[in-house]
Amino acid sequence: MVKKCVAVGDIFITSEMMKAGLERGYEDLMLDVKHFYFGSHDRHEMRNVVKIIETGGFETLALPEGLEEAIEEAEILMVHLCPVTKVLLEKAKNLKLILCNRGGHENLDIKAATEKGIAVLLNPAHNANAVAEYTVGLMLNEVRNISRSAMAIQNGQWREKYPNTEKKIREMSDMTVGIIGFGTVGRLLYDKLVSFNCKILINDMFENYSGINKNIAKFVPLNELLRESDIVSLHARLSKKSILLGAREFGLMKDTAYFINTARSYMVDYNALANALKTGSIMGAAIDVFDKEPIDESCPLLGLDNVTLTNHRGGDTINSYSDSPAMMLKEAYKFFDGDEPRFWINR
Repeated sequence: MVKKCVAVGDIFITSEMMKAGLERGYEDLMLDVKHFYFGSHDRHEMRNVVKIIETGGFETLALPEGLEEAIEEAEILMVHLCPVTKVLLEKAKNLKLILCNRGGHENLDIKAATEKGIAVLLNPAHNANAVAEYTVGLMLNEVRNISRSAMAIQNGQWREKYPNTEKKIREMSDMTVGIIGFGTVGRLLYDKLVSFNCKILINDMFENYSGINKNIAKFVPLNELLRESDIVSLHARLSKKSILLGAREFGLMKDTAYFINTARSYMVDYNALANALKTGSIMGAAIDVFDKEPIDESCPLLGLDNVTLTNHRGGDTINSYSDSPAMMLKEAYKFFDGDEPRFWINR
């Protein structure tokens, strides 16, 4: 079956990556593809674009020239960050499927697509392994003071004492890790933590024990997870921009506990987190996502010795970008073959 496809790349998932992925196609799915490029060729500027998208401003962004004309006859639209607006969808006469190469759908007008009977598939798995790996790295880094030790050496110091020295530096096998949000990233993180022989607590609206060892892991309410965990790692995504973890929640945590965020900044009150770190209400934190990126002097976490800050590197691997188009094509084949694709969000 021949399908007309419009593919919109960007600096992260490039047109070349999309071409390579689409050329790995299935025998029965032939694609007539038109390629476009969205946004700047500068990574810093595109990080600002991502922030605009994730804070609800995708309709303000300019679309690639010629896209509105090309969408008229397309049956498949593949994007990464490119906005898919109601205005754009109104011009689509034959569009049946939108393939979005990311886990979030902040750049898509899902309501407009659903009203037109257009299926929308996401790909939260595209960088899930990268984020899960990075999260484990941040846990080890914060608990074992890896960055602090390295920075001291670079500054000519042989540092022996750290924020967690007095209350004992522990191994992962002696700790309980709480995972908030048990989607694709949360499950991959669970898989990796199993080898550390730590106890695992999970909070999610769905208690799915498939593939879970009940001897080491269990689903619990959020408050229980916060009280019992030695490390709390956030991997949830709220449909509405609201704070999940604030002063009350940090107050529930142990004074020896650590907080990790590689998910969404808007879900955490960073002023409350900074206060918890300053007062010793919790032991430490490692943060990869911020409301304003790059961060500036207004970030309340700057200058604290018991926090590791990284610049949104969690999903930034070549694999997470280059493999995604082929992964999405596999799901498109399922869709047109009458099977159930993964991450179909508007059934």
